[in-house]
Amino acid sequence: MTTSKTVSHLKLLAVAALLLAVSQFARAAELTGFQLIKEGNRYVGEEAKDQVVQIRSEKSVGSLTPNIWWVVFYDPDATFKATEVKFGAGRKLEVKRPMRMLEPVSCADKKLDRKKMNIDSDQALKTATEDPLLQNLKVTASQMWLERSDEGPTWKVRLWAVKLRDSSRDANIGDMYISADDGKVLRRDLHINRVD
Repeated sequence: MTTSKTVSHLKLLAVAALLLAVSQFARAAELTGFQLIKEGNRYVGEEAKDQVVQIRSEKSVGSLTPNIWWVVFYDPDATFKATEVKFGAGRKLEVKRPMRMLEPVSCADKKLDRKKMNIDSDQALKTATEDPLLQNLKVTASQMWLERSDEGPTWKVRLWAVKLRDSSRDANIGDMYISADDGKVLRRDLHINRVD
C-alpha cells in the first residue's frame, strides 16, 4: 500500500523530470549558428571539425529566429569536399555529402576564417532588426547565411515585415550584410516600400 507521502514524492519527481525535459528542448531550440558548429562537429570526421564553409537557415516560422539550419563543413574525404549537417530546433536531422559543383568556381568551397567569426547569428539578427530604417515596421521573419565575402565572413540577413494593408501577410523587405568579425553593417539592400 502506498502512502500519500510516497505519491506526492513521485508526483514531485515527475514534475521535475518534465521541467528538465522542457528546459532541454527550449535550450536546443535556441542554439546559435556558432553553437551549431560545435554540435555539428559530433557528426563529421576529424579533419572536417571546425572547418566551416557555410552556415545557412530556412526562413523562420512563428518567430524572428530560424530553427532549421545547415552547417557545411570542408571535408577533404568527400567527393565534393563538403559534409552538410542539417538541424531542426537544435537537433541533428540529417548528415549528407552534397553535390557542390559550382562552389569551387565561385570560391564558396573555401573555409571561413574562424579567427574572424566573432559575431554569432543572434547578434547579427539583433543588429539587423534594430536598424533605424526598420523602426516603424513589424519585422516577422528572417533567413540567414554566413558566407565568405571580400570583407571576411559575413552574415547575410534577409528580413520579412508585416504588410501595411493586409496584416495577415508579410513581405520580403530585403537583406542586410553584417561583418561576422566586428558586427558592423557592411551594406543594406532594403526595400521597405514592399510593405505597402
